[in-house]
Amino acid sequence: MPESLASVSRRRSLAALVALTAALGAGPASAQVRIDIAGVGGTRIPVAIADFRDESISPQPIAAIIRADLERSGLFKTVDVPGAFSETTSPVFADLRARQADDFVAGSVNRLADGRLDIRFKLWDVIKGAEIVGQAQAVHPDDARLAAHRIADVVYEKLTGEKGVFATRMAYVTKAGRRFSLVIADADGESAKVALASPEPIISPAWAPNGRELAYVSFESGKATVRIQDVQAGTRRVLADFKGTNSAPAWSPDGSKLVLSLSRDGGTQLFVINRDGSGVRRIAQSSAIDTEACYSPDGSQIYFVSDRGGGPQVYRMPASGGTAERVTFGGGYNISPAISPDGRTMAYITRTGGAFRLSVMDLATGQSQQISEANDDESPAFSPNGKLIVYASRAGGKEVLMTTTLDGKIKTPLLVTLAEVREPTWGPFTSP
Repeated sequence: MPESLASVSRRRSLAALVALTAALGAGPASAQVRIDIAGVGGTRIPVAIADFRDESISPQPIAAIIRADLERSGLFKTVDVPGAFSETTSPVFADLRARQADDFVAGSVNRLADGRLDIRFKLWDVIKGAEIVGQAQAVHPDDARLAAHRIADVVYEKLTGEKGVFATRMAYVTKAGRRFSLVIADADGESAKVALASPEPIISPAWAPNGRELAYVSFESGKATVRIQDVQAGTRRVLADFKGTNSAPAWSPDGSKLVLSLSRDGGTQLFVINRDGSGVRRIAQSSAIDTEACYSPDGSQIYFVSDRGGGPQVYRMPASGGTAERVTFGGGYNISPAISPDGRTMAYITRTGGAFRLSVMDLATGQSQQISEANDDESPAFSPNGKLIVYASRAGGKEVLMTTTLDGKIKTPLLVTLAEVREPTWGPFTSP
């Protein structure tokens, strides 16, 4: 007999919400995340990034952060350059070419009279022997890491023609002992801050398109309710507290409404609700469990998981409601859809034997590829430029966050020491 969607554990199906509480393990939390790149990519741009002159003034290793950002993207290979350089140093292009570098980054850090750090850099084209760009930032020392991410974004964009995502943020959930935390961190997992802590489960965080709010499911009132939190002010409000269970929020691309899974009418069905809690409307009519919905980037369609065919599969339908069509056909168990910002690719979790693995599908052709060899992947989400996927997995007996390129060749574990970590969601470009 095919396994019902109601038996899905540790994921956002409504029947699994109680099981999730028991499935989460224990361990003291730590906000420190270490980056370690694994995997082999194809052709990558060789870029030399020198240590910044006087970067010891900064509480953060500026050059090292830039190197790690670019490596993690899968598009760059960093080249070692001995010594420290600054943006005022004239590069010896012949030496850099001998090191097989196509591009070169150098900069400096100075302390201003008001205590801020003046962080400057330049990017050169080594092949042409010409400067590409130079910039300066004056930041509070606490923002030194963000400044480094911004530099990496500039380098990424100048050399690829596409926006970088290193200065964006992620949100995810951790559990340490009996305490759950909603955590916001840099895109590399560092600078983690707890936005909400609770003795009751927190699940299904979802960034608003404005980058200032998170919707999530909280059990603090004794049942599953959907709440929205302003991540800067810390203020919260209840969005959905209807009879039964309220779960799996996902924002529309314009931020005006959310799609939810509600059981207020019996069963578990999809509803749309305005961001102020008004205008609740059911959009799916079936006796099956429908959950884990998300909008297409243009807002015209909703992708979701349903067991209407006997086992959990991904379907899509018009955002206003209507006839649903099945999207996944390979295997009897496919869940957790996420759609790339360009609408061309779907990431999802498929079960192969007893293993849950990350897969990607070309939505135009329906062709799928498993890009993970792990056994317990969950909750994929795309970066805002669509070039990376973040997901939760298990490594060494602990749950970790991973980022991967869409071909699976460059994987980077974001390790949170001892604490269990799950359900990542990647913030938009507008994250403050």
